Amino acid sequence: MAIQKVLLFLFLHIHLHVVYILSQLPHLRYSSCHGTANYTENSAYKKNLVSLLSSLSAKIDNYGFYYASKGQNNDKVSGILLCRGDVELEECRYCVNNVAQAFVKECPVEKEAVGGYDACWLQYSNNQSIIESTISSRLFYFWTPGNASKPKEFNQDLSILLENLRARAADGGPFRKYASGNATGPDFQPIYALVQCTPDLSPQNCFNCLTDAYGNMTICPCLGKRGGRIIGPRCNFRYETYSFFHVVSESLPPARNDDKTAPMGNDDKIAPGDDKKARLVIIIIVPTVIVAILTVCISVILMKKRKRKLVDKIQGTLGDDISDVESLQYDFSTIRAATDNFSNANKLGQGGFGPVYKGKLQNEQEVAVKRLSADSGQGDLEFKNEVLLVARLQHRSLVRLLGFCLDGTERLLVYEFVPNASLDQFLFDQVKRSQLDWERRSKTIGGIARRIVYLHEDSRLRIIHRDLKASNVLLDTEMNPKIADFGMARLFTLDETQGNTNRIVGTYGYMAPEYAMQGQFSVKSDVYSFGVLVLEIISGQRNICSRKGDSMEDLLSVAWSNWREETISNLIDPMLRGSSGPIGDILRCIHIALLCVQENVANRPTMGAVLLMLSSHTLSLPVPHNDVNPQILHFGDGNSRISDSSKLTEGKSICSSGNQDLITELHPR
Repeated sequence: MAIQKVLLFLFLHIHLHVVYILSQLPHLRYSSCHGTANYTENSAYKKNLVSLLSSLSAKIDNYGFYYASKGQNNDKVSGILLCRGDVELEECRYCVNNVAQAFVKECPVEKEAVGGYDACWLQYSNNQSIIESTISSRLFYFWTPGNASKPKEFNQDLSILLENLRARAADGGPFRKYASGNATGPDFQPIYALVQCTPDLSPQNCFNCLTDAYGNMTICPCLGKRGGRIIGPRCNFRYETYSFFHVVSESLPPARNDDKTAPMGNDDKIAPGDDKKARLVIIIIVPTVIVAILTVCISVILMKKRKRKLVDKIQGTLGDDISDVESLQYDFSTIRAATDNFSNANKLGQGGFGPVYKGKLQNEQEVAVKRLSADSGQGDLEFKNEVLLVARLQHRSLVRLLGFCLDGTERLLVYEFVPNASLDQFLFDQVKRSQLDWERRSKTIGGIARRIVYLHEDSRLRIIHRDLKASNVLLDTEMNPKIADFGMARLFTLDETQGNTNRIVGTYGYMAPEYAMQGQFSVKSDVYSFGVLVLEIISGQRNICSRKGDSMEDLLSVAWSNWREETISNLIDPMLRGSSGPIGDILRCIHIALLCVQENVANRPTMGAVLLMLSSHTLSLPVPHNDVNPQILHFGDGNSRISDSSKLTEGKSICSSGNQDLITELHPR
């Protein structure tokens, strides 16, 4: 009994450790709220939906699949979920919990919804057919913007790999229909892929579902791209030129036996043969537990080494700028106490790389804590970047970094607390926007311009921010703007003006075309982002896609169209049109913004020139030109939400479905 208690304790300890290190997942990667009817707050359908969503994670089988219904007639809700075949059960349950919670916020009244993360997806509806259906009627498309070398040969090798995986997945049995593998493409380029069906499908239905999904690659359009995926409620597949999945055995163990046996008392006799069984169990369990303990210990040691290595890198790079990097470090327990264990009541917002919390230290100082998600895409490089740059650029125009924390998988950045939150929370809120009259907006535009000039020209370091947007502009007590979030910033020597990268970082809708498409960036990349930001400030509208008839358009497309038709005043926020602000100043700012978002990099002014234009009302402005008609191009990777429309319009500018933070790997040939 003592051995059993020890083994049980060790198992529970390891189990809790695994649960602890699972980090918080970000916003849904893709989602769609739809249906012919909505539900009300106190309806029976709402109660059934909440009950179903809250029970899902506990009922998932060992292979990451579950479907169920709750309620009767019009109040009946049906749900189905699936986790990726290489995801462990605990991570699967954690992922499903997050999807269920996200749906409550993102689809607050719709009776039907589908969406998920990389690790899992979930669908619910008031229609039983979502469980009975064997086809994927609603699809999500993702693909990387870069083309593969020798696309024709690449497509042929990819097709052979996907067909092989389709056959293996269809024959996967009643518990898991999943297969992954890799092949060698042209020029020895690797191709990695995985395919999966819900396990309740018959082998033929799984085969047919994947066949239909493959056929949609021309609609995606994924053919010839270095990566792509199509996700449907019944099957999905993904391929990349890098390894993105864990290798798992496709031979499955038998289903778990949950039958319980009565405990053995002191007087119980061991039947002949049971002794051998007991020995066999000990021989199997004890080494397994020892290996698990060693794995945990090794993980802890590696995490400490990683932490020490990262701190040493920060110390080595800062050199004499900061005498003791250790003084910037906070204990995790201190931050946890300051934020009341990262309670929702203290949550200020959610960024692409994780949530931000308000906290109060023991000395009563208020702080803002950014808690980076483990799978957010912001790794050690971006973490080190932000610590290095903000620590060296302690300036009143920038949000001040107070310190950081590294503890296991936790990576925290501690900033000064800026009371009025970010610009987007005022600009895109129908009530708060009324506080932004033209005088305030004009000062905000000028203030942002001066901050960027400081980064580009006046600081001892030349910094290209690469992620300028409304949510990264914070407002202090006097509503003065401060630039925040330097995780994506790039440091240059004073004689450098541009660079090239195979790692695209930033936010769709704010990225300059040459950067988003080819990885070429310069100070003019920030100029482009500034121009988009100015148009948003003046119009009060986000630079995101909206449907107009059969076409899609974004804020930039509308601005250029009005410029050509000499109706640019249509772009002005209605709240400003009747204000005391001079219309001439507003139109001049729009003119300057269009100069900043010109597609030709050489035609864009520097931020120093922009600041001069904003300061001088007598300086004549050149005429802005947009060399290419701004049609809409849909593209993205796992961090961008893609419409499930079957028709995609091709063109030159980038249209975003929201402020989607992006990290994409480009592999130039």
